[in-house]
Amino acid sequence: MAKIGIFVGSSGGVTLSAAEALAELFDDAELINMEEDYDDLEQFDAFDVLLIGSSTWGQGDVQRDWVDPLYEMQNEEPDYSGKKVAFFGAGDQKSHPEEFVTALGKMKEIFSKLGADTEFGYTSTEGYSYKYSAAEKDGKFCGLAIDDINQEDLSDERIQAWASQIKKEMSL
Repeated sequence: MAKIGIFVGSSGGVTLSAAEALAELFDDAELINMEEDYDDLEQFDAFDVLLIGSSTWGQGDVQRDWVDPLYEMQNEEPDYSGKKVAFFGAGDQKSHPEEFVTALGKMKEIFSKLGADTEFGYTSTEGYSYKYSAAEKDGKFCGLAIDDINQEDLSDERIQAWASQIKKEMSL
């Protein structure tokens, strides 16, 4: 059985709530809050599957607790070959339509360069209204986009559907 780690950086609580919901939907998944539980890059080594969560801030930036770990990844270049990785996170498509969930695209690029298989969990852009997102790849988001500010009523359904999709795609 694959060992699943859910790593999450959240400032407003929306992405953390999504991570907690995902932890309940995946048996024996371990939730690592980047602010409280993260120690070093070696923590990623303990898992076969990584569910990576980050809200998007400013001009498409990752949540602040991800800044140092991603910098270390780019400098130390750990080998994540064989790891299955999927991304999820919160954004605000109305107040920040020019960078909606862009952090997911930035994180996907880094994990992909380190050898991880990041082709899991793509979701439709239908039902969202934004100008640009670096998380959009070939007409889909490269992960689960959550907008609790403008579409809170859709979040639970989207999280549950995404968890089912991940289980199927990763044969979990």
